[in-house]
Amino acid sequence: MWDRYEEPLSLDEIANTAILSKFYFSRVFRNLTGTSPGRFLSAVRLQRAKSLLQETDLSVTEISYRVGYNSLGTFTSRFTRSVGLSPARYRTLARAGLMDRERGSGAAPGEGSRRSCAVHGSLRLPEELERSVRIYVGAFREPLVQGRPVACEILDGAGRFTLDVPEGTWFLRAAVVAADDFPAPPWERRPLLVASGPELTVRHGHEHPPIRLAARPLTALDLPILLALPELDSGVEAPALRLPALTGS
Repeated sequence: MWDRYEEPLSLDEIANTAILSKFYFSRVFRNLTGTSPGRFLSAVRLQRAKSLLQETDLSVTEISYRVGYNSLGTFTSRFTRSVGLSPARYRTLARAGLMDRERGSGAAPGEGSRRSCAVHGSLRLPEELERSVRIYVGAFREPLVQGRPVACEILDGAGRFTLDVPEGTWFLRAAVVAADDFPAPPWERRPLLVASGPELTVRHGHEHPPIRLAARPLTALDLPILLALPELDSGVEAPALRLPALTGS
């Protein structure tokens, strides 16, 4: 998928590459990645589209075809739903370094009336990591880091975090970025490490035990980060961006 995302890959073809039936392959793939092969491929294509929007002057139509979409309308709607901005708007704001100003705070539609609970946790970095980092921790509706996180906190270095999360079931994800990349343009920043927490069910009046996350290097099985968490602050100091909820992805 990473190498041939622009091709019209079918589930049968991908499963045959692994010498497995498509049903068994789909089950194994979901166990390893947390999502279906189709959703993973779509995420890879959209991640590549983000890079092309930031790094080239290709038109949105050209980019949609280059990443495997035959319909500009389908590409635009999926990109907008996953990244939170239309392709043209994303390109304009990313190049201007204004992503953080457009991503306001506030609960997603339908969540403002839900009771929220404080979820506490900590993130541990590998001992061999000897550089300053900035960490973005968010709670999402599904394993993909896309759509609007219901809560997010930004840390300068390993440590404890608190997320004000509405009742429901969420997935905790974190991205670790080298702090010495700042004030590089947001599209030039890439996560050094990622962290994933277990499926988290939050109920009002029920105290959830602390979440312990361990950061690790990215692998080919990790879902692309469609909401580019490092783009949230565009070089602004982290304490000023300690937000209870963020728009995005």
